[in-house]
Amino acid sequence: MKILVHATATEMGKQAARDGAAILRTALKDWGYARLILAAGASQFTVLEALLREPDIAWHRVTLFHLDEYLGLPPTHPASFRNYLWERFAQKLPVPLAAAHWIDGEVNPHLECKRLNQLIRQEPINLAFIGIGENGHLAFNDPPADFVTEDPYIVVQLDEACRRQQLGEGWFPTFDAVPKQAISMSIQQIMKSQHIICSVPDERKAMAVKQSLNGPISNLVPASILQKHQQCNIHLDISSASLL
Repeated sequence: MKILVHATATEMGKQAARDGAAILRTALKDWGYARLILAAGASQFTVLEALLREPDIAWHRVTLFHLDEYLGLPPTHPASFRNYLWERFAQKLPVPLAAAHWIDGEVNPHLECKRLNQLIRQEPINLAFIGIGENGHLAFNDPPADFVTEDPYIVVQLDEACRRQQLGEGWFPTFDAVPKQAISMSIQQIMKSQHIICSVPDERKAMAVKQSLNGPISNLVPASILQKHQQCNIHLDISSASLL
């Protein structure tokens, strides 16, 4: 694990995207294709914006998976992560992706997990862009997270802190409107990514960053597991790094 602190969230996003683009170019050169995981959420705004500007990436040979999606939320909802990644990334690419395996939160969640599990197990993931939640979660793996399951996608319950973060970021009009369940990529599946780029801006994430990077590895702080990944770059801004 490598920690990099940047002066602003914009600079953080640019460097994270630059690092990720280099990994994708190498995978495309060596393999002929690349498999990519993208996160949604406020922490990824500057990252995705910068990644779209990176040159010489054969996006038509890149397959995309995303980390998580609420249950019962249509893709037309402003908080839908399918909607987020389509509007902010996929539709802005110069060419269509080889494939984008969106999580459908409106169908039977256990069958949807089974479908996605079959797809993601076909080949290794070259790169995952992720963030850390205010409660230390990775994807929607809230504490105490399941560090054991090998299932790539699982159905999870969202805790109050996670749901209040979604409300506080403006995705929902009221707390009661925030869904209580989601489909999430599991901790073990995230850790199987060959490279991880984790971007975490904002002072409200400072305690989670401190506990994740300086504290013991514990499922009570799910992102602490990143300490065990050999090819993980943590990109922070001054605010999120303020307690390190």
